[in-house]
Parts: sequence; structure tokens; C-alpha cells
Amino acid sequence: MRIDRRTILIGATCGAITACVPLDTSPAGRLEAKLRILEASLGGTLGVAIHNTGTGQSLEYRPDALFPHCSSFKLSLAALVLKMDQDGELDAGEQLRWVQTDLMPVSPFTTERLDSGASLRELAEAAQEASDNAAANLLLARIGGPERLTQFWRVIGDEVSRLDRNEPDLNHVPAGEVRDTTSPRAMAATVGKILFGDILSAENRATLRQWMADTKTGARRVRAGLPQGWASGDKTGTSVWPGMGSVYVDIGFAVPPLGPPLTFAAYYRSRDPQQGMDPASEDVLREVGGIIGQFAARSAA
Repeated sequence: MRIDRRTILIGATCGAITACVPLDTSPAGRLEAKLRILEASLGGTLGVAIHNTGTGQSLEYRPDALFPHCSSFKLSLAALVLKMDQDGELDAGEQLRWVQTDLMPVSPFTTERLDSGASLRELAEAAQEASDNAAANLLLARIGGPERLTQFWRVIGDEVSRLDRNEPDLNHVPAGEVRDTTSPRAMAATVGKILFGDILSAENRATLRQWMADTKTGARRVRAGLPQGWASGDKTGTSVWPGMGSVYVDIGFAVPPLGPPLTFAAYYRSRDPQQGMDPASEDVLREVGGIIGQFAARSAA
């Protein structure tokens, strides 16, 4: 049997925190305890909300804590572009051009299309699938800035999520900062409204879910821990900004073969700053995927 660092850390903390876990032997209570143990394994801060769109049941851990969006806001940005096109506020086929100075790190699509430009729809897809930062900034400028995305959230009933800055500044969210933040509960509900509610047309909902399914950035996060055979899609975010604990984000949907869709929003803030992507921190979100599978099974029981 292979024993990795995560296994050792979780095992070492289980006994220490048992006395701190409320005596709740219900299925939801046991899963919440697993999330608490998972958080303790690396000493960071975990926030999770999982919502069953069919039964209305939820599993939450630190549901109202504020966490940075990082790049996960791009899912809502893409949804807003489709919504504005749907409502006749803009034409998603409109072509935009940009210059070299608009580019920044993690801008693969806009770098490739520097000479030819792209449509708003293509930029929305690139922001979602490739997490293209320049594409996101171009779209924010076209729709009216970060405040327009915040307004979209308010209109659909999300009173918590907010966007205040553009890339890359929106990733600098030290603990205690409220700008460019959301909560697990608010975002899991927003993802559900966007993907399975009546905000978007059926065609646009299907398009957005396909873009999320085609997104590769979450390959080592929540989707890696889901049971085999599930359909899923997500949008990740990461901040390794110097001087603040690194943040790992994954929001999305998961559909079991027999059962209603679930939406999720998972956030992990590491205890210490990191220089690059930390596999152990991503493992925390992968473990959340396994807990989603257990939650779905117990919801159906």
C-alpha cells in the first residue's frame, strides 16, 4: 500500500481533533467531520458548499467564510456574456482587437490571436476553458467593468459575491480583505442558478456546461476525486501572491449516472505562502470530490 504525505498528515491529525468534533453521528455530520479532518491535515482554511439540485439538500463547511474568487470569476463572466447576448444587450459575435500591452501571464488564446482578434463569444470561451487573463480583462472592459459582474450576481440573488478589480490585482486578497471575494454557500447557489436555472436559455446552459467540461485546469482538483462515470465541469482559480497564504479554488457541477446534478464551491487557503502550485493543497480539493460522491449517495438513500 502506498502511503503518501497527505495520508500521514490526515492520520496524524485524526486523533488530535476527535475531541473537538461535535458528536453528530448523522450522515451529514460524519461528512462535515471528514471536511474538518481534511482541513486540519495541512493546517490551512477550507470552505466547501455542495448542493443537490434535485433534493435541495446541502453539505457545508465554513459556508459563509469569505474567500478570493481568483480566476473562478471567469465562469460567471462567460455566463454574463451569453446572457447579455441572449437579451440583446450586446452581440457575442462582435469582434475585438487588442495590442501586445494587453497581454499578461496566462493568456494563451489572446497571444495566439493577437494579429487577428476574436469575437466576444470566443473570448468568453477562452476565459473559461483556458483561464485566459487578457480575455477576461477585455470582456470586463466591454461589459462595463467588474461592477457590472457584481450587478449580475445581485440580480440573480447572490448578495455576497463581488468583483472589484481586474486581472491580476484581483488575486491579491490577504485574509480579512473583502474585495474580490465570495463565500462557498453563495457561489454554489450561483453556479446552480447559472447552469440549471432559468437565467440562461437551455442552449446557453448547455454551451456553458460543455465549456466547463472541456476545461482542463481542474484535472487535479475536485473532478479528480469524483466517482468514475460522473459527468462534470468546473472553473478553477489559484493565487500564489507573495506575502499571503496561497489560495486554491474549484467551483462547478457534477452529475451522477442516476441522480440529479450537484453544484459545488470549494476553497482552500494554505497556511503559508508558496512559490508555485502545491500538489498537497490541490489534493485537499481532490478529496472534496470524493466527499461529493459520498454526499450524493447518502442523499439518494
